[in-house]
Amino acid sequence: MDEPLRVMGGSGPPAAALAETASFEGFVIDNQARLFGSLCLMTGSRHEAEEIAQEAFVRVLERWDRVQRLDDPTGYLFVTALNVFRRRLRRAGIALRRSIGAEPSEDAFDAVEDREVVLSALARLPMEQRAALVVTALLGYSSEEAGRMLGARPSTIRARATRARTTLRDLIREER
Repeated sequence: MDEPLRVMGGSGPPAAALAETASFEGFVIDNQARLFGSLCLMTGSRHEAEEIAQEAFVRVLERWDRVQRLDDPTGYLFVTALNVFRRRLRRAGIALRRSIGAEPSEDAFDAVEDREVVLSALARLPMEQRAALVVTALLGYSSEEAGRMLGARPSTIRARATRARTTLRDLIREER
């Protein structure tokens, strides 16, 4: 980025076009270093800053007939560069989300650790509570069916399962 952007013409452009080109080249020379330095600080990458600056200058050149008449063409250049930068960030974020999936991947070690905590806490429950909880919550039987299996009244099974959940919750909190 040591050399200013040069606008090359075809075979002899008209005098008005030459004046516009010279005017744009002067604009580039005046603003190139400051824009590049600002973009380096924002992006943290010289390469990225060069690309954004070039794209911003191209966009300004495409509208130079209108931009040069603005009160602050330099401000327009900087806003254009910021918009290019934001668009790149958005696109990078979308690409990243697509590549890794919308949901975070499950950590296998956390799952194993969680399972160990739950199994340890479950083993510390009294046998009647553990049986009521396993049959109703894990196996999905109703309290009436669980009562027939475990030889207790349905209300007793519900009470044991409720106590088991409360105790289990407390035990898991202790272990974490």
